[in-house]
Amino acid sequence: QVQLVESGGGLVQAGGSLRLSCAASGSISGLNRMGWYRQTPGNARELVAHFTSDDIIEYADSVKGRFTISRDNAKNTMYLQMNSLKPEDTAVYYCHFIVRYMNYWGRGTQVTVSS
Repeated sequence: QVQLVESGGGLVQAGGSLRLSCAASGSISGLNRMGWYRQTPGNARELVAHFTSDDIIEYADSVKGRFTISRDNAKNTMYLQMNSLKPEDTAVYYCHFIVRYMNYWGRGTQVTVSS
């Protein structure tokens, strides 16, 4: 089993920054993919950024140039640095791991950007 816990969300003014963290515990050997998604009420969860199985980083067009995904393998932690935040970035942000082809999600952290 893999447990994922997000932190770092909060309320920020437009133009501000936040850094999200996702701490993973359990057996993550055989990690296939890891990334960040977000969801707003009434909408499907959407990809924000992720590391592919080939270790390539991909970003949603809406966050390119503003968000940066990174990880610290020694700490089993993944990060999302979010700069130049916009009100439309308001959402619940989830971390997502695929380990041995099984999907794992955190419980999410709320990010609210005020105009």
